[in-house]
Amino acid sequence: MSTEGMKYDAAHIKVLEGREVVRKRPGMYVGSTGERGLYHLVLEVVDRAVSEVLAGRAGSADVTLTSDGGVRVADDGAGSGGGNVPELEGELTSLHVGSGPIGRRATVIAPFRLGLFVANALSSRLTAEVWGEGTRWVKEYARGVEVELPDTVGPLTGGVGLATGSGTTISFWPDTEIFETTWCSFPVLAERFRQLAFLNRGLAISLTDERPADGPRKVLFQFPDGVRDFVAALDAEAGACPRADVFGFEREDERMAGTMEVALLWGYSSGARIRGFANSLATHEGGTHLDGFRDGVVAAVTEFARERGLPTASDLDARANLIVEDLTAVVSVKLDQPEYLGATRTLLGNTDVRVCVAEAVREHLGNWFAERPERGERVIDRVVRAGRRD
Repeated sequence: MSTEGMKYDAAHIKVLEGREVVRKRPGMYVGSTGERGLYHLVLEVVDRAVSEVLAGRAGSADVTLTSDGGVRVADDGAGSGGGNVPELEGELTSLHVGSGPIGRRATVIAPFRLGLFVANALSSRLTAEVWGEGTRWVKEYARGVEVELPDTVGPLTGGVGLATGSGTTISFWPDTEIFETTWCSFPVLAERFRQLAFLNRGLAISLTDERPADGPRKVLFQFPDGVRDFVAALDAEAGACPRADVFGFEREDERMAGTMEVALLWGYSSGARIRGFANSLATHEGGTHLDGFRDGVVAAVTEFARERGLPTASDLDARANLIVEDLTAVVSVKLDQPEYLGATRTLLGNTDVRVCVAEAVREHLGNWFAERPERGERVIDRVVRAGRRD
């Protein structure tokens, strides 16, 4: 092929900046223009409200699916106090502002964590409302471009704000020019918010759907026992009878620069259900936290058998896979620097985590067996019987 007449220089390079690049390549920022991308867009906005609650700056996060196809996300935080308005305006108008590094206190709701700017650029309309200290501030945008409205500063009017008299509300309408569908499923969002409440004990989050013809529906998620409640719920969903003997513990370990929260329940339903999370993000492919959990469980059971002088102790090493059979468990770690293998963040790779989780599980579960030897004997009996079936 002749290259005569074909020239390429700086004049041919088109630099896309800000909202233009987001709207031109939306899949790079929210994953897709289908349902997956739509939910990611919603979670980018919810991320901010939940972070306010977990940081102790707000008491609750409230998400509403409005009757006109919009989504409203509100928190009852400090609102316009403490210089929050300039910070919020920066998040809405600058890429990456507000996304910040992931730390052990950070809950990963939207995996890409690019902030409100992406939601603003990919919404046909977005309104930000902040109130507090007796004043109200409002900004409106159309596809990321500010609509010329005067800032509202003055006394609060009836019906504005939450019970605390301060807060922030982001209302947005996903752009039909970008997304294949703008219909958000109530069950899909409810399940994600329920999961977040299980994994973050201090979180209260509600979801309201104003779209049904027979009237709004609302759910509130808040679980005082954290992952213990999560395990009990998983076991109940499998058809087991409610039980009160869920084992669990929390531990901080500086060697892995983070914390762990573990809960488990044995033998009341068929098949293992072991769920792993890193900074509240589900690790569907597993990782070092789940490897360490299994190591610790096997070590605790085999050590208990040997200490009790059980004749089956020598056989347990060969039956390690049966020890975690019929086990329902949740393993949640929150790390300063989570290392994920792959862009999807579904496989945790921190090497120190495996050793730390294994040691903690072996110690805490071993103490639990020592205090309740009948539980340990019951587990070993199940393993032996399962081995005979094989």
